[in-house]
Amino acid sequence: MPKIHKPWIKLKENIDDEDYKIINELQELCLQTDRIALKLELDYKLGVSDDSSKAVKDINEFMYFDGEVLIGYIGICSFGGPWEVNGMVHPEYRRQGVFTRLFELVMAEWKSRDSGSMLLLSDRNSESGQKFIAGVGAQYKHSEYEMFLKKNAPVTTPDQLAGIVIRKATNADAKEIARQNTIYFNDEVEVNEDDMPLPEVEEKRGMTSYLVEIEGQIIGKVNLQLTSKLGAIFGLGVLPEHRRKGYGRALLLLAIKKLKEAHAREIMLQVAAENSNALTLYKSCGFEETSTMDYFELK
Repeated sequence: MPKIHKPWIKLKENIDDEDYKIINELQELCLQTDRIALKLELDYKLGVSDDSSKAVKDINEFMYFDGEVLIGYIGICSFGGPWEVNGMVHPEYRRQGVFTRLFELVMAEWKSRDSGSMLLLSDRNSESGQKFIAGVGAQYKHSEYEMFLKKNAPVTTPDQLAGIVIRKATNADAKEIARQNTIYFNDEVEVNEDDMPLPEVEEKRGMTSYLVEIEGQIIGKVNLQLTSKLGAIFGLGVLPEHRRKGYGRALLLLAIKKLKEAHAREIMLQVAAENSNALTLYKSCGFEETSTMDYFELK
């Protein structure tokens, strides 16, 4: 194990292209070594760095270096709700207090911003991650399965999508999207209108929101994200009064179709572990579980 000789820490509001490159390289190394999943949202964050619509002076990116080598990283991500915090340490530099020091800085930032509760994320198979979170006193909140579409998944047929209209959400739809999120995800956090995520801004960051309609009536929504390698489906839901009519399956197949048309090499989604109905639907459409991410709440 190499000793840390030239430690220094970089704190930033957002990441830029160079940050993305070195953080992603560290992520790939950790994934190969540990065989676990991380949820760093780097592609989304890189889009945020291009957004100059408001001058935020908060610290969201915490990077620990030994000389020119990035050896530790923690990032804060928020989608209008509690902070989601996830990070990693270079396999050769562990057990030297790197993650502890970064987390101390995250805690100081959290207290200074008075941001309510904070969610700490760890792959269920990460022994060190689970142990660290237990040590800081966070309480288990929920779990999500990460699922990838199998290569031999069923192909969409035109009759499955008959009558369904999908359209990009605009900023005028922000309240409707927030309302649906509350219904689907039991989100108890009240979002101030000034802080409400705006669909047109989110699209510039790589996350496109769609509203789904039947005969002019909104029945649900979905968010799609596409990077050079991966297509992702988030926030998919059908309003309660329109359920049990096959619309959930149609919406999922439509999302898959749009990502394939955009040349996504792989397609993934995340689903709450306790959502058995959604889990059954996703499996029937060709998705399989690849990892489990546990969420722990710190108040």
